Amino acid sequence: MTPQEFLKSSAYRTLQSEHLLRTLGLLLEEGMEFALAAELRYVEFDPPLPSELFEAFPDVTLFALAGYTLESARILEDEASSPRLVFEAGFGAENLGSVVSMPLLAIRQIFLGDLPLLVNMAKPEEQKAPPDPERSMEALLSRPENLKLIKKKNK
Repeated sequence: MTPQEFLKSSAYRTLQSEHLLRTLGLLLEEGMEFALAAELRYVEFDPPLPSELFEAFPDVTLFALAGYTLESARILEDEASSPRLVFEAGFGAENLGSVVSMPLLAIRQIFLGDLPLLVNMAKPEEQKAPPDPERSMEALLSRPENLKLIKKKNK
């Protein structure tokens, strides 16, 4: 197994997810201010930020959790998806409010003051796009035996 394969393995992802969950849980429980660097492509903003503000963020963006942002932070665990860190924050000169949500594995690093507390090399699993109905029908109709079944059904 190559190092890249190891970092993408289910076992390593699970280990890192649990480590992030427990570390963030402890930080939130203790009310410790911290910062995290997260891969922006996995981060959601509700409401969405204006494009000129969003596009100014680097691919890996630093979020500081202190004050109200820290107080609003919580971890959502849902059987249907991986755990997510959610918090409210203000952005830009106008301090535009948005609820920030990210899968735990989107977090690359956690900092306590100037100290790197945790480094994560695993990434969230890529979400598979829902199948395109037109392409699905195309695939279905491309097999002669399926065409026969459809013709029988329509009779």
